[in-house]
Amino acid sequence: GGKEGSTRALEGAKWIPVRVSGEERTYLKLLEGALDVSEYTDNVDVTRGFSFRNNKLETMKAELADLFQLLSGLLVAGSYKDGINLLNGTSFEDNQRFFQKVLEIGRRFKITNPDKMRSTYGKLIYVLQDTPQSLSFSVKKDILTVHSFLESKSGLSLLSDPDIGPATMAVKNDRTSSSESNRKAIDMVIAEKRRATQEIVSRHSSDTLSKGDIELALSSLGDFNAHVEFNRGPVDAMIHLLETHFDPNAPEDRFSLELSQGMGGSKLSHSHSTHYTFVLQSLHLWREIAHDMFRLWILAEEDLLDERSPYRLMNTGQGMNRVQNAPLIARAMHDTLSKVQRKMGSWVGLSVVHLGDRDVPNALVFIDKYTQVARLLDPIARCVEAIPGLASSLSTSSIINRQFGGPDRLVKAILCDFFKHGFDGSGSDGGSCIDGRLTSAWNWCSKLEKKPYYPVFMLAGFQGFDGDFKK
Repeated sequence: GGKEGSTRALEGAKWIPVRVSGEERTYLKLLEGALDVSEYTDNVDVTRGFSFRNNKLETMKAELADLFQLLSGLLVAGSYKDGINLLNGTSFEDNQRFFQKVLEIGRRFKITNPDKMRSTYGKLIYVLQDTPQSLSFSVKKDILTVHSFLESKSGLSLLSDPDIGPATMAVKNDRTSSSESNRKAIDMVIAEKRRATQEIVSRHSSDTLSKGDIELALSSLGDFNAHVEFNRGPVDAMIHLLETHFDPNAPEDRFSLELSQGMGGSKLSHSHSTHYTFVLQSLHLWREIAHDMFRLWILAEEDLLDERSPYRLMNTGQGMNRVQNAPLIARAMHDTLSKVQRKMGSWVGLSVVHLGDRDVPNALVFIDKYTQVARLLDPIARCVEAIPGLASSLSTSSIINRQFGGPDRLVKAILCDFFKHGFDGSGSDGGSCIDGRLTSAWNWCSKLEKKPYYPVFMLAGFQGFDGDFKK
């Protein structure tokens, strides 16, 4: 309802970044272009001898100079007039505010669009990590959140408006209903959002808070709700499938979730009911993390850019990595874990959260791991959802019914295999610890092409778990 929506908006607005505007996207393109061609990490994060010609600090300074010159050059090349107005002087320090603005836009865009900047965001964060020791000025700037944006416009009362819930709700596409009824439902939601937005604008517009400001804030809150819906939806779907198709107390002979160490690469030994609980707990934990991802991401950046906690460049067994403690993320994860443990009543497996070690070297790797959850689970949920339709189609019914024994049996086989071996502790840093659960799921997904039912995934439209790195 409206009151619940306004309470949620007040609590979350401090962690919800403001949507990148059309004007800011021009600077975003500049940043992406400069980062794309920069070889910063290739040249900085390498083992070195003791030659003065190979000094790390000097290499950092040279690479940062290249990056900032690229940014300045691209700005002037794009618009000479704007470039001259924005660039105050010839030295980098003279243009401190410009660099702060561009780098903050890139970070804000990435948080709200995890599928973008997948090959450049890590480079951006590592550049920011190194600037305190290699520059005489700071290019770090706090992320612009809905709360700080409205506070600067004297508009925080907007977050308590009773229409905040309807104005920012996510528009859901119900794949189970007919296209006509789905369209009508979507049109009704859009009409309600438009009405609520107009009401809020009429109540809160002022000399300091314009209609455009209000719409930007509401759009940003709506982006958060859509992000939660998109990333939590596949987890909710898998929880529903687990609870629908499996009884924790009555395993079926061919579809038992029982695990024995060594069986199919498993590192765990669980009875059917124990493993059912283990999987359900893991999914509920991922659900909480997906809901809290914006806050976790901002905390991760604070850990990464904390000058009091320097990183160490180490070979972790997976190449050279920046190993750094992440106390804010560790505390937040333990709070989330405690919340799930209280909700579930008991806990199966370890409660260890790896951070700052060879398994999860720093907060950036942590964020990268948990943004994959929806990308891993969604194709599985979609395939299972598509199987009844494939079974009733003339062109594919023989494959489903003859080769796999019918849609119900096939669905059970796929889910049983995933719930067993996607949570069996396998993988390089697997086990029953918090991060090992996700590693096991990742490991299962990497072997999908060898599964007998892989053609069914292809018929259901499966294109991969990785997504597009260049979008």
